[in-house]
Amino acid sequence: MIEIIKGLPRNVVGIAVKGRVTMRDCREVLIPAIEKRLKRHDKIRLYYELGSRFPGAGWDDLDLGIERAVRCERVAIVTDIGWVRLTVKALRFLIPGEIRVFATIQVLQARAWIAARTSIETFAPVTRSRRMRRAPPVRSQLQRDTEQTDAPNYVSRQQHAIQQILS
Repeated sequence: MIEIIKGLPRNVVGIAVKGRVTMRDCREVLIPAIEKRLKRHDKIRLYYELGSRFPGAGWDDLDLGIERAVRCERVAIVTDIGWVRLTVKALRFLIPGEIRVFATIQVLQARAWIAARTSIETFAPVTRSRRMRRAPPVRSQLQRDTEQTDAPNYVSRQQHAIQQILS
């Protein structure tokens, strides 16, 4: 059974899978939710909470969500099922966006990650009025020498340096 998770950002399709997943579940729940988001957003994010071992369900029942993964920028999978974790890691190169697998105790971290802005969204374009960060100034030999000396010697070297500049 597939249930839509509410309370996620508008560009995120969140589903919770419990028990048996059927082709009917995918056609009536998953695909319409994905297509609805794709009408409004160029890229979407998928969030899966997998709480079962998919008894009786085959890969054909699951691949309906994966075939639309081309337009996914992030996919979060929350599960403690070992074979799912290993399969995702092995096939992660097939999905063009970022994909992460979280343990069920990390559900809050997974939801935060799927909802978080990407670095492209976070940073505004650089304009001419923005100041660029400058590299620290290069220290002169005199500054390095004076840092290694005691205070009275430091003062006399500074005075000596000032006299050389003035003359």
